[in-house]
Amino acid sequence: MFSSDVPPINLGSWPTPVEPLARCAKALGLGPEDLWIKRDDVTGLGGGGNKIRKLQYTCAQALAVGATTLITTGAPQSNHARLTASSAARLGLRCVLVLGGAEPESAQGNLVLDALAGAEIVWAGGDTASAVDAAVQAVADSGGVPFVIPFGGTSAVAAQGYVDCAREIEQQLPGVERVVVALGSGGTMAGLVAHLGVDRVVGVDVGAVADPVSTLAGLLDEMPGPTVRAADLQILRNQVGQGYSTLTEASAGAIRCLARTEGIFLDPTYTGRAFAGLIQLVKDKAITAGSETVFLHTGGLPGLFGHPELSTLR
Repeated sequence: MFSSDVPPINLGSWPTPVEPLARCAKALGLGPEDLWIKRDDVTGLGGGGNKIRKLQYTCAQALAVGATTLITTGAPQSNHARLTASSAARLGLRCVLVLGGAEPESAQGNLVLDALAGAEIVWAGGDTASAVDAAVQAVADSGGVPFVIPFGGTSAVAAQGYVDCAREIEQQLPGVERVVVALGSGGTMAGLVAHLGVDRVVGVDVGAVADPVSTLAGLLDEMPGPTVRAADLQILRNQVGQGYSTLTEASAGAIRCLARTEGIFLDPTYTGRAFAGLIQLVKDKAITAGSETVFLHTGGLPGLFGHPELSTLR
């Protein structure tokens, strides 16, 4: 467990803007001031994304112990891996990314940016936790002062980055009733819930972890604040489709909707699924006209270029 005694460092541009989605809201049958977007895709460093808020805490921990190498894990198109590489470059640290599976024939999307930022990539040869853990241990034993950042950059301390974000949202939209966000490794939603409460945060499961409810509840148990019951968490489980790395029809529709009404691009894994969940909430009358909903854009644009099947979207 990370210590919470070390203050975060600054790696981004804050606060990120909140913008109305008036045309999209109209297309969904909502009023022009009912739907907003929090632009954590424009956090500044490394192409932007939500992981920067977390890395401000974890990289502070790394510097405090004199680390010379940041090590983290993820899928080949991991946004967290890209932003860890970018943070390491900013801080003058070595970065090793241990990615699941085998090296692809050609690098696309985030893999290109990982290399540009100077990261060394180690392929675990399998997607199992034991294969990845063994590869991480081998890198950590190879010399220097390693600092291992968990999958997705998520820990109870890193989640404080989204307590910071929740405070920004309240200052920008004091009357906000609901925030909708992708739920991957759990840290982003945990920080929002810790500050805004379970009644105002809806997470859309993207299939990144086997048990998102227990994962999220465990993070919240380690964070300061009131106790949150797992049964009270608002988590949509109907957008995973055939699995984490697949493009769902609903996600494709959500990507197309926001691109064509607002000129804002989503990725197929996280924000596409999350916005598809928001659309479903509108269809189910769980989101109605007259209330303010914020969609948290967590970034991931480079991931679009790691999914060739998106070229068929019209």
